Amino acid sequence: MQANDAQTLVLCVLADGPLHGYAINTAIEELVGERLGPGSLYGALARLEAKELIEAAEEQGRQRPVRLTRKGRQVLEHELRSMAKVASVGLRSLGVSPA
Repeated sequence: MQANDAQTLVLCVLADGPLHGYAINTAIEELVGERLGPGSLYGALARLEAKELIEAAEEQGRQRPVRLTRKGRQVLEHELRSMAKVASVGLRSLGVSPA
């Protein structure tokens, strides 16, 4: 899985609300069937925070949840619309109807 893929997955699972690292990885596993390695997950979180796409939410004990920023929601929507377009064209080219 590439860095951009990991970042997109993190943004996707945060669209439902704030989560901490373990919960993010659990949600990603439920979504795609595999977990991100610690380096991939925390690297993606650091890059997303540096780009101001996520921010710290209110701490819950030792857990440090993060949430999408307004900018993060906009970037995620744009990315998902682009991915949907590519998937639709690709499926059509294969002679498969989109789900």
